[in-house]
Amino acid sequence: MPFRFSRTPLDPAALRVALADPACGGFAAFEGWVRDHNEGTPVRRLEYEAFEPLAVREGERILAEASVRFGVAHAACVHRVGELPVGELAVWVGVSAPHRDEAFRACRYIIDEVKHRLPIWKKEHYANGDSGWVNCERCAAPHAHEAAQPHDGRQAHGV
Repeated sequence: MPFRFSRTPLDPAALRVALADPACGGFAAFEGWVRDHNEGTPVRRLEYEAFEPLAVREGERILAEASVRFGVAHAACVHRVGELPVGELAVWVGVSAPHRDEAFRACRYIIDEVKHRLPIWKKEHYANGDSGWVNCERCAAPHAHEAAQPHDGRQAHGV
Protein backbone atom coordinates (compact mmCIF):
# COMPACT_ATOMS: atom_id res chain seq x y z
CA MET A 1 0.00 0.00 0.00
CA PRO A 2 1.64 3.26 -1.04
CA PHE A 3 1.51 6.63 0.67
CA ARG A 4 -1.82 8.27 -0.07
CA PHE A 5 -4.25 10.99 0.92
CA SER A 6 -7.88 10.53 1.84
CA ARG A 7 -10.80 12.92 1.88
CA THR A 8 -12.93 10.46 3.85
CA PRO A 9 -12.52 9.05 7.39
CA LEU A 10 -9.87 6.37 7.85
CA ASP A 11 -10.52 2.80 9.00
CA PRO A 12 -7.45 1.69 11.00
CA ALA A 13 -8.58 -1.96 11.13
CA ALA A 14 -8.81 -2.18 7.34
CA LEU A 15 -5.47 -0.42 6.94
CA ARG A 16 -3.82 -2.84 9.38
CA VAL A 17 -5.20 -5.89 7.56
CA ALA A 18 -3.50 -4.73 4.36
CA LEU A 19 -0.10 -5.03 6.12
CA ALA A 20 -0.64 -8.50 7.59
CA ASP A 21 2.12 -10.95 6.69
CA PRO A 22 2.74 -14.38 8.26
CA ALA A 23 6.51 -13.74 8.00
CA CYS A 24 6.19 -10.71 10.29
CA GLY A 25 6.04 -10.99 14.05
CA GLY A 26 5.93 -7.27 14.74
CA PHE A 27 3.41 -4.59 13.87
CA ALA A 28 3.40 -0.96 14.99
CA ALA A 29 1.02 1.84 14.14
CA PHE A 30 0.72 5.52 14.87
CA GLU A 31 -2.59 7.38 14.82
CA GLY A 32 -2.66 11.17 14.91
CA TRP A 33 -6.01 12.61 16.00
CA VAL A 34 -7.42 16.14 15.90
CA ARG A 35 -7.22 17.46 19.47
CA ASP A 36 -9.44 20.11 21.02
CA HIS A 37 -6.70 22.63 21.83
CA ASN A 38 -3.32 23.98 20.78
CA GLU A 39 -1.08 26.03 23.05
CA GLY A 40 -3.97 26.71 25.43
CA THR A 41 -6.40 27.82 22.71
CA PRO A 42 -9.58 25.75 22.20
CA VAL A 43 -9.76 24.25 18.68
CA ARG A 44 -13.07 23.32 16.97
CA ARG A 45 -11.69 21.68 13.82
CA LEU A 46 -8.68 21.45 11.49
CA GLU A 47 -8.29 21.88 7.78
CA TYR A 48 -5.48 20.12 5.90
CA GLU A 49 -4.22 21.07 2.46
CA ALA A 50 -1.41 19.43 0.51
CA PHE A 51 0.45 19.72 -2.75
CA GLU A 52 -0.55 16.14 -3.46
CA PRO A 53 1.58 15.16 -6.48
CA LEU A 54 4.81 16.11 -4.73
CA ALA A 55 3.66 14.85 -1.32
CA VAL A 56 2.73 11.41 -2.68
CA ARG A 57 6.12 11.01 -4.41
CA GLU A 58 8.00 12.11 -1.30
CA GLY A 59 5.76 10.01 0.96
CA GLU A 60 6.49 6.91 -1.11
CA ARG A 61 10.20 7.75 -0.89
CA ILE A 62 9.94 7.94 2.91
CA LEU A 63 8.20 4.53 3.05
CA ALA A 64 10.92 3.01 0.85
CA GLU A 65 13.66 4.57 3.02
CA ALA A 66 12.08 3.15 6.17
CA SER A 67 11.83 -0.31 4.62
CA VAL A 68 15.52 -0.35 3.71
CA ARG A 69 16.81 1.47 6.80
CA PHE A 70 14.95 -0.68 9.33
CA GLY A 71 14.47 -3.93 7.44
CA VAL A 72 10.67 -3.90 7.47
CA ALA A 73 8.46 -5.94 5.17
CA HIS A 74 5.55 -3.51 4.72
CA ALA A 75 4.91 0.15 5.49
CA ALA A 76 2.00 2.46 4.76
CA CYS A 77 0.84 5.97 5.54
CA VAL A 78 -2.48 7.69 4.88
CA HIS A 79 -3.00 11.39 5.60
CA ARG A 80 -6.34 13.16 5.59
CA VAL A 81 -7.02 16.36 3.64
CA GLY A 82 -10.00 18.65 3.97
CA GLU A 83 -11.90 19.62 7.11
CA LEU A 84 -11.67 17.36 10.16
CA PRO A 85 -13.61 17.69 13.42
CA VAL A 86 -12.06 17.21 16.86
CA GLY A 87 -11.44 13.52 17.51
CA GLU A 88 -11.08 12.60 13.82
CA LEU A 89 -8.12 10.49 12.72
CA ALA A 90 -5.84 12.81 10.71
CA VAL A 91 -2.89 10.53 9.88
CA TRP A 92 -2.21 6.80 10.13
CA VAL A 93 1.14 5.01 9.82
CA GLY A 94 1.51 1.24 9.95
CA VAL A 95 4.56 -1.03 9.69
CA SER A 96 4.94 -4.80 9.76
CA ALA A 97 8.37 -6.32 10.26
CA PRO A 98 10.00 -9.57 11.35
CA HIS A 99 10.52 -8.11 14.86
CA ARG A 100 8.93 -5.39 17.01
CA ASP A 101 11.99 -3.16 17.32
CA GLU A 102 12.20 -2.62 13.57
CA ALA A 103 8.46 -1.96 13.39
CA PHE A 104 8.56 0.63 16.20
CA ARG A 105 11.60 2.42 14.82
CA ALA A 106 10.30 2.51 11.25
CA CYS A 107 6.90 3.78 12.36
CA ARG A 108 8.51 6.65 14.28
CA TYR A 109 10.80 7.44 11.35
CA ILE A 110 7.89 7.59 8.90
CA ILE A 111 5.70 9.96 10.93
CA ASP A 112 8.64 12.22 11.75
CA GLU A 113 9.73 12.44 8.12
CA VAL A 114 6.17 12.97 6.85
CA LYS A 115 5.75 15.91 9.23
CA HIS A 116 9.17 17.28 8.31
CA ARG A 117 9.36 16.79 4.53
CA LEU A 118 5.88 16.74 3.00
CA PRO A 119 4.08 19.83 1.68
CA ILE A 120 1.07 19.50 3.98
CA TRP A 121 -0.43 22.54 5.71
CA LYS A 122 -2.72 22.64 8.74
CA LYS A 123 -5.21 25.39 9.48
CA GLU A 124 -6.77 25.50 12.95
CA HIS A 125 -10.28 26.83 13.48
CA TYR A 126 -10.66 28.12 17.04
CA ALA A 127 -13.68 28.19 19.35
CA ASN A 128 -13.63 32.01 19.35
CA GLY A 129 -14.21 32.10 15.56
CA ASP A 130 -10.62 32.92 14.59
CA SER A 131 -8.46 30.62 12.49
CA GLY A 132 -4.80 30.36 11.59
CA TRP A 133 -2.28 28.30 9.69
CA VAL A 134 -0.04 26.45 12.10
CA ASN A 135 3.71 27.00 11.94
CA CYS A 136 5.77 24.03 13.02
CA GLU A 137 9.05 25.31 14.42
CA ARG A 138 9.77 21.78 15.72
CA CYS A 139 9.94 20.57 12.12
CA ALA A 140 13.29 22.31 11.65
CA ALA A 141 14.82 20.54 14.66
CA PRO A 142 16.88 17.38 14.11
CA HIS A 143 15.00 14.13 14.68
CA ALA A 144 16.15 11.61 17.26
CA HIS A 145 16.36 8.93 14.58
CA GLU A 146 18.80 10.90 12.41
CA ALA A 147 21.63 9.35 14.41
CA ALA A 148 20.23 5.83 13.92
CA GLN A 149 22.24 3.47 11.80
CA PRO A 150 20.77 1.56 8.84
CA HIS A 151 19.35 -1.86 9.69
CA ASP A 152 22.12 -4.42 9.69
CA GLY A 153 20.78 -6.99 12.11
CA ARG A 154 22.76 -5.73 15.13
CA GLN A 155 21.05 -4.78 18.39
CA ALA A 156 21.50 -1.15 19.46
CA HIS A 157 22.95 -2.21 22.84
CA GLY A 158 25.17 -5.07 21.73
CA VAL A 159 27.00 -4.20 18.54
